[in-house]
Amino acid sequence: MAGHSHAKNVMYQKGKSDAKRSKLFNKLGREIMVAAKSGLPDPASNPRLRAAIIEARKNNMPRDRIDRAIAAAQPGATDGANYEEVRYEGYGPGGIALIVEALTDNRNRTASELRTAFSKNGGAMGESGSVAFMFTRCGEIVFPAKVATADAMLEAVINAGGDNVESDDVLHVVTTTVEDFGAVRDALEKQFGDTESAKLIWRANIETPVTGEPAAALVKLIDVLEDNDDVQNVYGNHAIDAAEWEKLAS
Repeated sequence: MAGHSHAKNVMYQKGKSDAKRSKLFNKLGREIMVAAKSGLPDPASNPRLRAAIIEARKNNMPRDRIDRAIAAAQPGATDGANYEEVRYEGYGPGGIALIVEALTDNRNRTASELRTAFSKNGGAMGESGSVAFMFTRCGEIVFPAKVATADAMLEAVINAGGDNVESDDVLHVVTTTVEDFGAVRDALEKQFGDTESAKLIWRANIETPVTGEPAAALVKLIDVLEDNDDVQNVYGNHAIDAAEWEKLAS
């Protein structure tokens, strides 16, 4: 599958995420809470919770905050809000399609804030389904490049039933169908250890290169969206290469 993975786009933006560590911990805690409510509070028996905890540890979230988020999801807990998963869709600068995933305890507030973010930053929020047809829902499993050669990872992915793997000097990015995601993740973790990340994502069917002023405006919009407390993930059908990221960061 051609194009830049969501994991690699996130990698180029990591410095900005690190500067917002407190907000990031709040988002990670919210995902842990929702994951713990969706199944057993034991990560060994709850793949979504295990993935959320791995992500939290990778970002150096304190263990006590992880434990508090799990505890807040338990029946009878008084400090846990009821969050629901909501998807918003729209267009950004340059006509780039965007999908925004949120965990919110107030849909009306979140929708209003995101609509304002789109309109003030060169975009427009659309109706549900307005851009989702441009994406495929799939699993993405990421390992550091050091765990295996590209050939060894490809062989393992084929044997595990995965769809594809993109490898470079930094990462192996594996894609799967939604249905096969859990089985492929478990098989690869058994062979290579813990993942860098493992989750369901929206992957663009065809990516649109974006450079210059539209790229700068798009990145600003994505930053504003990601800064919203309710937003967990933002996906786009844009392709920004490493050289362009360097220009935007300077």
